[in-house]
Amino acid sequence: MPTVLDLFAGAGGLSLGLEDAGLDVVAAAEWDDDALTTYAKSHPGADLLPGDIAQVDFRAFRGAIDVVAGGPPCQPWSDGGKGLGHDDPRDGFPKFIEAVRVIAPRAFLIENVAGLTRGARRVHFLRIMSDLEKLGYEVTEQILSAADFGVPQRRKRLFIVGTRSGGFSWPDPAHGAAADQRWRVAGDVLSKETVLGEPNGSIVTYAKRPDLRPSPYDGLLFNGGGRPIDLTDLAPTLLASMGGNKTPWVDTLGVVPGYHASLLAGGEPLIGVVPGARRITVAEAAALQTFPEDMIFAGPRSSQYRQIGNAVPPSLARAVGRALVACLGRQGRPVA
Repeated sequence: MPTVLDLFAGAGGLSLGLEDAGLDVVAAAEWDDDALTTYAKSHPGADLLPGDIAQVDFRAFRGAIDVVAGGPPCQPWSDGGKGLGHDDPRDGFPKFIEAVRVIAPRAFLIENVAGLTRGARRVHFLRIMSDLEKLGYEVTEQILSAADFGVPQRRKRLFIVGTRSGGFSWPDPAHGAAADQRWRVAGDVLSKETVLGEPNGSIVTYAKRPDLRPSPYDGLLFNGGGRPIDLTDLAPTLLASMGGNKTPWVDTLGVVPGYHASLLAGGEPLIGVVPGARRITVAEAAALQTFPEDMIFAGPRSSQYRQIGNAVPPSLARAVGRALVACLGRQGRPVA
């Protein structure tokens, strides 16, 4: 199996998907102690590289790694961040590119926020693409919808793949209108009646000044960034800031549609705690990200939510990984 070094590995969502696709993740780098502990539990055979990857001597991996993969920290490029880009000290792209230069793998795989390709950030995105191409790779990029690959969530992510000989083809959607299978919806993994894991006691309250939208599940009818989940549809994108009032919630008593209709008809906003509103648990967030049921996340609850929100959904990673395995298989191993 092609060997992989996973940089900025987090809780291991990308690694899990790549392993399911037939790749062998032999080493991983991650600076967050909780995430690294989580990663170690599900990848006991991988060599772990804690701390800042700037301190790693990548020459030790030259000739031993087929694919360098990872999700460089996205805060510099996220729509929800400060937009500092290359001026943000958390920008992981220079370190990733340096690792590719030194290791010279057969291929690389990058996952990041879709916002990197838009607006003023696009200049930086094109610079990154150019820097990677100068290393001798044929580079291609695509924004993929996680829902198209079995993730019950509205989540779009940028993937960049580079190969020495080209020939990489992006995977076709396995779910959705253009595929054989319907999208998996939130209700496929969540239930009004059953709580998975340890309950989250963070309450949900009505907003004093509701912001109405056509859908009951959009707008800001309730306080906090965590929105109600329509169990018949895709869940909203899970954020790393989950844990408190930014955690999505299940409307166990069916309050949301009726309240939305009342407001549309000119009714007065309600006050106080929303009856039957239940924040999703760590286990339920992990299920919406398609992590295995037996996945154990380390650290306090806030850290566990953060690890899940930051992760690449394994089902999405598996689809891209299979396409990469097929490409490398067609190329065969280079002659030394």
